[in-house]
Amino acid sequence: MNSTATVYDTQPKSPPGDLAIWVFILAELLVFAVLFVVYAMARRNNIELFNLHQLQLDRAAGLANTLVLITSSYFVVRAVAAIREGETQRCSRWLWAAFSLGALFLLIKGAEYQHHFSMGVTLRSNDFYLFYLSLTFFHFMHVIMGMVILAAVALKAQRGGYSVSEHTGVETGASYWHMVDLVWLILFPLVYVMH
Repeated sequence: MNSTATVYDTQPKSPPGDLAIWVFILAELLVFAVLFVVYAMARRNNIELFNLHQLQLDRAAGLANTLVLITSSYFVVRAVAAIREGETQRCSRWLWAAFSLGALFLLIKGAEYQHHFSMGVTLRSNDFYLFYLSLTFFHFMHVIMGMVILAAVALKAQRGGYSVSEHTGVETGASYWHMVDLVWLILFPLVYVMH
């Protein structure tokens, strides 16, 4: 009986993390979904304008950021695997690695914004830039929030605040970070690539 209970306790919960984060994630995904639908409708009404200005985006930077976020999500997966094995310091290192890639994402995106602003692009330039800047900045802010969560979880892990039997916080932070990644995986092709 004890061995069964021990095995059961170490098995991942479904869904992982705190239930409250899943309510929050679903609400955030709903907001992004509405914004994506509104973007698609606006694009359909002015395809030529959207296609023209989409070509002025730095697709290489967008692709780099896609690879950065995918890699950071892998690091977060490794952090969860580490804490499930009781490796708190290894968990913390993986989380800090993911945090660092989040910072790299912000630097690349910030350089893109700086380029656009130096060219005189604003929210009022046209409908494409209104959506591009709004959608990507909304996501940018989610990356910052995700980094704050990762840092808090990494610090707690570093101090031994999680264990094999109690690591809901790690799974909760990981779930949020994966949501941030998922949104970018939709946002990048939608805004940068699809014609």
